[in-house]
Amino acid sequence: MESMLNKLKSTVTKVTADVTSAVMGNPVTREFEVGRHIASGGPGLCWRIYNGTKKSTKQEVAVFVFEKKTVDKYPKFEKDQIVDSLKRGVQQLTRLRHPRLLTVQHPLEESRDCLAFCTEPVFASLSNVLGQWENLPSPVPTDIKEYKLYDVETKYGLLQISEGLSFLHSGVKMVHGNLCLENIILNKSGAWKIMGFDFSNSSTNPSDAEPKYTCKEWEPNLPPLCLPNPEYLAPEYILSVSCDSASDMYSLGVVMHAVFNEGKPVFQVNKHDIFKSFSRQLDQLSTMSPALLNKIPEEVREHVKMLLSVTPNVRPDADQMTKIPFFDDVGAVTLQYFDSLFQRDNLQKSQFYKGLPKVLPKLPKRVVVYRILPALNSEFVNPDMVPFVLPNVLLIAEECTKDEYVRLILPDLTPVFKQQEPIQASNMILLIFLQKMDLLLTKTPAEDIKSSVLPMVYRALEAPSVQIQELCLNIIPTFANLIEYTSMKNSLIPRIKSACLQTSSLAVRVNSLVCLGKILEYLDKWFVIDEILPFLQQIPSREPAVLMGVLGIYKCTFSHKKLGIPKEHLASKSLPHLVSLSIDNNLNLNQFNSFMVVIREMLSRMEAEHKTKLEQLHVMQEQQRSMNPGQQSEETKSPPSTGNQIDDIFGSTGVNGKENGAAASAPQPNRMSLTLEEKQRLAKEQEQAVKLRNQQPLAPQTIKAANTNNSQTKDLTSSLLNSMTSLNSLSLANPARPAPVQGTTIAAFPSPSPMMGSMGAPVSNGFNPTMGFQTGGMGMGMRPAGPGLYGGMATTTSTPNFGALAQNQGPIGQTNKAPDMSALDSLFIPSQPKVTLNQMGPKPSPGTNTPWLNQFGSAQNAQTQMQGASVGMGGMPSGFGMQGNPFFSPQNFAQPAAAPSLNQSGIKQSASVNNDLKDLFG
Repeated sequence: MESMLNKLKSTVTKVTADVTSAVMGNPVTREFEVGRHIASGGPGLCWRIYNGTKKSTKQEVAVFVFEKKTVDKYPKFEKDQIVDSLKRGVQQLTRLRHPRLLTVQHPLEESRDCLAFCTEPVFASLSNVLGQWENLPSPVPTDIKEYKLYDVETKYGLLQISEGLSFLHSGVKMVHGNLCLENIILNKSGAWKIMGFDFSNSSTNPSDAEPKYTCKEWEPNLPPLCLPNPEYLAPEYILSVSCDSASDMYSLGVVMHAVFNEGKPVFQVNKHDIFKSFSRQLDQLSTMSPALLNKIPEEVREHVKMLLSVTPNVRPDADQMTKIPFFDDVGAVTLQYFDSLFQRDNLQKSQFYKGLPKVLPKLPKRVVVYRILPALNSEFVNPDMVPFVLPNVLLIAEECTKDEYVRLILPDLTPVFKQQEPIQASNMILLIFLQKMDLLLTKTPAEDIKSSVLPMVYRALEAPSVQIQELCLNIIPTFANLIEYTSMKNSLIPRIKSACLQTSSLAVRVNSLVCLGKILEYLDKWFVIDEILPFLQQIPSREPAVLMGVLGIYKCTFSHKKLGIPKEHLASKSLPHLVSLSIDNNLNLNQFNSFMVVIREMLSRMEAEHKTKLEQLHVMQEQQRSMNPGQQSEETKSPPSTGNQIDDIFGSTGVNGKENGAAASAPQPNRMSLTLEEKQRLAKEQEQAVKLRNQQPLAPQTIKAANTNNSQTKDLTSSLLNSMTSLNSLSLANPARPAPVQGTTIAAFPSPSPMMGSMGAPVSNGFNPTMGFQTGGMGMGMRPAGPGLYGGMATTTSTPNFGALAQNQGPIGQTNKAPDMSALDSLFIPSQPKVTLNQMGPKPSPGTNTPWLNQFGSAQNAQTQMQGASVGMGGMPSGFGMQGNPFFSPQNFAQPAAAPSLNQSGIKQSASVNNDLKDLFG
């Protein structure tokens, strides 16, 4: 096997080398690049046909080469005769110009080794196509070996030959003299062309009505290349040494027989006894058997029989043959019309192109692609004809492979993408392209889509014609999946939005919204949220169709699995916008109901998602609490160090402490989750605690009573100071703080005064003279465990029961009895230092940071302040009632007021008071 491959390789290399050496010396190679050997043709298939290109223009050509060494076996005289005959045929062909004759691009050039000339691009000779492969490359090219003629190709090819003969006979008064399969060439488009004028005869009297031709006597001793093919010659050539135009018609009859009989002529001729063969042939033609023509189509069989008649006058002439019904095939007529387009005006062309889409599906693909398509592409240079030609080209493109489309259609189509003049034709071109956009995006390479196709789409979106904009918006969703995401995001979507906002057409605006809604699935979630949804709020009009389009985009985004709207966006932007649109007066009942359905769905999902989040947070907090129960108990029981009060106040002990062995109501928050505002408040509280701790005790002062009713103030102060002194001494004597005992109550210092009765001795208010109302847990948003009374001493997480304070309190201003303030001793924890009422009073200098304890008033009116504590703190005449106070409203807990407020007495509370109230109530 390997040896066979090597042998084949060496043979091909040798042939290529021989061809190169033979052609390289020919002057044709100066202007043309010679390619590979593709076919053979001409008399005896002696011409090798190569593909080639013109060096200057890169125009494709066919190069015919005759190598002189192929006739080296003949004597020099005969060899010269052969060369002269071939040269004569090429020179005659070069002088003749007709669409049915092979077009010569470069005249014959002779070198020492070969003859060469260039023609239009060629596929093969009809003889090659029908199975005669002499002088072809080895192996035979697959496209020639597998080539099969379609009926329309055969019909139109024979019609073309008839038209060529008509031109020769009527136009130039010439007889071809050697019409046969090898002298009929199929060009690259599949058209049949005549060549091989080596034995042509011109009329001796061309001006006369009846031309006369001279004929040479047959010389059997001449080389075959110096004689015409006898199998296609009319009998009169041999038997009567005469010829005329009817002789070519006989040859046409033999060609038609060969086309329908796999390349076989009517009779086989014995070239060694030509006269005897023709005599026998003449007898057979006189009594022609019907079986001789049984493979010829019935509708042309009679005409072929007439062409093969022994009597020349019976044979139809070329012009008559072009008009026989056999050639009245729709495909043949269509191809014939294309070949004569240069003779038509624009109106005739436009009418023809309008009906062409009905014919194209009936024609073979090869005929359409290689015969009709080139003719259509040539019309693109005529701007007025482009709208009529373009639909047919795109129809052909649908049947082409991607490679055929890129190679045969796209190069001619690219300038049409950019055509903008004349305006009417340009608009029609845009409409046609938009209707076939899926085809263009499927078969056009990506770089050409970016450079040619998409710019045309953008131009359509910006076109002044409303119809084009509408069509473009309607069609874009059909090919959106084929558009690159970057191009869609950066170029297409902005133009759609611009068309929606800037247009004065309701249809364009609605179609823009519908288009956006349909292509949402090709966009990513955050692009839709950041670019599409905000754009909906910019739309100026409020027509029902526009509002429903907006609703549709919201609904698609909300319900699509890939997209979705976050609950934060729902709450802050989407729902407010939809609610405002839903009450528009232009909406009818059904449209309003559609809005409400979407709004309810959004609300339900937002509620469910946020509730789930809160539930999960609650579960996590409970789990965190349950994981560290021993640590909490240990921290509660261990006495705090007097040297580290800040840690006790704001550390984990203050947050997670217990009272009487019971767990604190609020779980320990995560320090890392504090917000900036919470950290700022915490820092401020620490600063206040340090200031309170560092203040020097104020010396007690005697307060003069303003009247007799307030004479008990001095006793109150003295009693309170005495209590504090005793507690302070106790604290100094025993610095370790004892653990509170469950159920212990302080009932000392009973007082019959209304104030003390309202407070009740067993009540632990959680008030600490150093720390104020403890905010270790409340300062971070934690709520108290419950509203009930506390048993035992208050811990750092205790909350004062102001409800209990206000339940039995007498009317404000009752000062008939001097209240015994000794019961206030129960407010202080023994381990903490004392704070006098003067320390609790306001600073004399304004503008300084006043502790939140200023809300209790000054020491000069202590009794009145204590009796009216409810007014000073809550701003309500009946103490800390639940009504009228925003801090008791649940909706205000999460966002407490930041600005200082006025209580009902018109007093502006300081910032520290507000901060402490925030700490107390969340």
